[in-house]
Amino acid sequence: MKAKRSRGEGWKRWQPRWLARQSERLRLAPLGARLLVASLVLVIVLLPLAGAGLSYNFRQSATASFDSRLESLLNALLAGMQVDNIGQRLQLNRSLGDARFDRVYSGWYWQVTDGRDLTLTSRSLWDQRLPIPDDDDGVNVYEVDGPRDDELRMIERDLHLPGHRDAIHVALAGSTVELNHEVGRFERLLILSLATFGVLLLAGLALQMRWGLAPLRRMSANLRAVEEGEIERLDTQLPMELKELALAMNGVLERDRRLIERGRAAAGNLAHALKTPVSVLKTLSERFPETQRRPINTELTRIDDAVRHHLARASAAGGVAFSGRVSIHDAIAPVVQGLAKLAARRGIRFDADIDPKATARIDPQDLQELTGNLLENALRWAEGRVLFRVSRVPQGVRLRIEDDGPGMTQSQGEAALARGVRLDARDSTTGSGPGGSGLGLAIVEDLMMLYGGTLRLERAALGGLAADVWLPASPVSAQTGDVLASE
Repeated sequence: MKAKRSRGEGWKRWQPRWLARQSERLRLAPLGARLLVASLVLVIVLLPLAGAGLSYNFRQSATASFDSRLESLLNALLAGMQVDNIGQRLQLNRSLGDARFDRVYSGWYWQVTDGRDLTLTSRSLWDQRLPIPDDDDGVNVYEVDGPRDDELRMIERDLHLPGHRDAIHVALAGSTVELNHEVGRFERLLILSLATFGVLLLAGLALQMRWGLAPLRRMSANLRAVEEGEIERLDTQLPMELKELALAMNGVLERDRRLIERGRAAAGNLAHALKTPVSVLKTLSERFPETQRRPINTELTRIDDAVRHHLARASAAGGVAFSGRVSIHDAIAPVVQGLAKLAARRGIRFDADIDPKATARIDPQDLQELTGNLLENALRWAEGRVLFRVSRVPQGVRLRIEDDGPGMTQSQGEAALARGVRLDARDSTTGSGPGGSGLGLAIVEDLMMLYGGTLRLERAALGGLAADVWLPASPVSAQTGDVLASE
């Protein structure tokens, strides 16, 4: 008993959670699916009700017609009934014109009796008798069981014949097999017709909803195109209700574009405005003794690095919103060519394998900044070889830069990518070189954050450091992030 109660309590606790999940799924279901489900529910509810009503009305109509036929036969029977005054016997002086009353147990019977000795029956009854209900005078119709327990519909009434003092009871019954057969045939045809009608109705509603929701799908496609950077504005050739929404969204997009451009310009102007005072202060610091000049130059260098860092962030901040897909090969070709010449002067073998079909949603200048920083770092620390590869991967592109330098340990790589590490503290882990500040890696990390990409530092097959970058080919989603994290 305790186990049963525990299972019951578990079901009671689980049921609200299940209902909540189903409710959430319905609430977030696509608009077309919700309309189609609502139509399906209406069809499932209304068509059976309509079918039940039609079936009931047809049965009532068929039963009334059957009763009218029984009444006609009863009137014919009453017209031919008389009593022999000599022998006081009931007689039928005319035929009802239906051979079924002469065939034994045919399902059609008639019976006349005074309740005592006078009884006259159809040949079809043979030695059986119809039940005599106790009812009031007048014509009455009943459902009764026949001689062989078959279902009969019987009409009966009392009659006073001339020359006979007692009332006689006349009853006529017919089998309901034909009636039920007709009703069943009608119901089968009705079910088939309503099912066909329901399927056609749902198909018509689905086509109607598809046609009605076509502007929404077109608007959704426009939004994706804007997000991809393929177009700048939404199409306004829409129904009036959606046209106003599209115009309002175009206004928001245009305003955001202006704000982003204004912000980037302001950040650039501020950075350039700060560079001049910094340069002047560096020049003035040369007049101070070495012991005083060194800390001043250190702080000025930090200010200059911070200005460059935030200028790079400001220049990339708007690219993710409105940049379209660019060819990786075409965008970084100048950077690769320039660094290849630098590698040749240093005696370093530089191999570049770039997929010409690789594309990504990134501003070309940001892509050049990203690639240039990582390649410069690899060339600075390489002993004799640098390998650069760009390839397409599921849902994006991958840039991998390897060198045969000293590299870094796993802990150093994690520390280099850890949040909160000061730029001037990365010198020993990022490979920025003597006197460097790790600014290149900081810019790469900022670009990854802005464009939804990832950066991994690991041991290269050449023995040195491998910088592995993934960039999305389409707008980043939660699913994309999950897929990448699992790789």
